[in-house]
Amino acid sequence: MKKLMCLTIAALTVVACIQEPKDYVMFSGKITNQSSDSLVIRSNTDINFQKRITVAADGTFSDTLKVVTGSFYVYDGTERTSLYLKNGRDVHLTLDTKQFDETVVYTGSGADANNYLAKKALDQEALFKDETMFAMIKEDFAAKLETIESGFMKNLDGVSGLDTAFVASEKKGFDELKKYLVSYQEDKFFLNTVLGKGKNSPKFMAYENNAGGKTSLDDLKGKYVYIDVWATWCGPCIAEIPYLKEVEKTYHSKNIQFVSLSIDEPKDYDKWKSMIKEKELGGIQLLADKAWKSEFVKNYRINGIPRFILIDPKGNIITSDAPRPSDKKLKDMFNSLSI
Repeated sequence: MKKLMCLTIAALTVVACIQEPKDYVMFSGKITNQSSDSLVIRSNTDINFQKRITVAADGTFSDTLKVVTGSFYVYDGTERTSLYLKNGRDVHLTLDTKQFDETVVYTGSGADANNYLAKKALDQEALFKDETMFAMIKEDFAAKLETIESGFMKNLDGVSGLDTAFVASEKKGFDELKKYLVSYQEDKFFLNTVLGKGKNSPKFMAYENNAGGKTSLDDLKGKYVYIDVWATWCGPCIAEIPYLKEVEKTYHSKNIQFVSLSIDEPKDYDKWKSMIKEKELGGIQLLADKAWKSEFVKNYRINGIPRFILIDPKGNIITSDAPRPSDKKLKDMFNSLSI
């Protein structure tokens, strides 16, 4: 009887030691040179999921998240990095905001998938910085793309223990990236050849001028022309306005015209007029005749805004994709042209 009781107690002890799987993610870490007092976690698929995590003065943080397995972003100020989260895992993140992407390191359960994502982000950043690749002819670019795909598959296959759903999602994402790269290369090649330096610029004719009357590109010959293609609904466009004002002020008396060309739809006409007044926009404020369908916009292959163009006094293209006002390279370019 005594032996039976001991066995029963032992069995109960074993049962007591078996823990139920956690129905949440433990997310912790340390941020060096933190840029805010909190992190924000957002789902890549569920717009309603958002969690704010407090970061202590020493940069440490720790919290739990109940999630639906999938992709997320963690934001520190304006910077972000990818996360793959699944309930039951314990994910630890360290990074230094001074070199954000380069210092992202994950440890703990689920670290392999997230370290893979961090490396992928760096690889893709380097990819888009490789201007020589996008200047290739179509056949050479296709061969380059095969090499990139091979490297992607090697990196993905080299990570053990990945969920099948994660692997499938990554492969689907890369297929989408390939399609985008092909389109991006075609546009870049077109800009570097048909719209390359020294080519005659496509023209716009009789666009409405906020100051009154109509303005055509030919009216501006004799001066350099820096064109900002924008719209009132475009957040990144609005963010460039303070920098554009500063550049305009610096080169106010120089041999250059600053043109802000809105591609707002007719329904936003009053909004366009109001924003010019409210934000005290300078330069020449024009409204494209057919928004995205305007010939000038189509001829320059403008698929995203803001887009900046620099034209010389003779009406020839200097660059069909000029630096933004917030980029110090713009003033370097102006100075190199003795504007």
